[in-house]
Amino acid sequence: MKPFFNLLESLMEVLAIIPARSGSKGVPGKNIRELGGYPLLAYSVAAAVLSSRITRVLVSTDDAQIAEIGKKFGAEAPFLRPLEFSLDRSSDLEWVEHALLWLREHEGRLPEYMVNLRPTTPLRDPEIMDRAIEDFEGRPDATSLRSAHEAAESPFKWFSRDPEGIFGPLVPGENYSEIPRQLCPKAYIPDGYVDVIRPERVMETKNLYGKRILGFESPRCVEVDEPEDFDLLSWQVEKRGSVLRDFLKSF
Repeated sequence: MKPFFNLLESLMEVLAIIPARSGSKGVPGKNIRELGGYPLLAYSVAAAVLSSRITRVLVSTDDAQIAEIGKKFGAEAPFLRPLEFSLDRSSDLEWVEHALLWLREHEGRLPEYMVNLRPTTPLRDPEIMDRAIEDFEGRPDATSLRSAHEAAESPFKWFSRDPEGIFGPLVPGENYSEIPRQLCPKAYIPDGYVDVIRPERVMETKNLYGKRILGFESPRCVEVDEPEDFDLLSWQVEKRGSVLRDFLKSF
């Protein structure tokens, strides 16, 4: 018989939503472009399916082809996102709210947690994702969780430049440029490894992350911003292997 805590854990719905719109100016068709023989989108679906904490996987897209790819590899795509929420200028809050409103209208409930898995960060470790979800569960004071990796170079050593062309410290009143970088405050670069939100709070406040964002330090990861990023990701998949691609080979 399962311990009571584990039983409650098994009943808790943790919904992963993968946002994959069709339009992309920087890398056209990036969500369906192949990486190691499979669409980029499929890697995020695989990571969610392999997670021991995520109980359901949805794809939010405006494109029927992307929806079919998601379903092929184990996700649901019960709706198509309206075009007005799929533009370059569309905010994350718009597509999240659309998905949550659909769930409330058609299923009468919302999940306890929603995990945002951007397809442009394809190579994730499902066990690390699980750890992030567990960290968030242990912090009821946090309004959300966001992943970020430590910056290799401290931005505190960077300069700003005034209208006369004169360099000055990026942080007014602090001259970190003259001290060793090891003594500078640590800085973290947000990435798309794993974000977790509370759907009920989002619907009440119309704010995605809130004021108390729990920080989760993720491994450094390659994100698809330029076509060249596919070259580095392909090298990683071929040289280091990928449990996600191994899973995709079963389809």
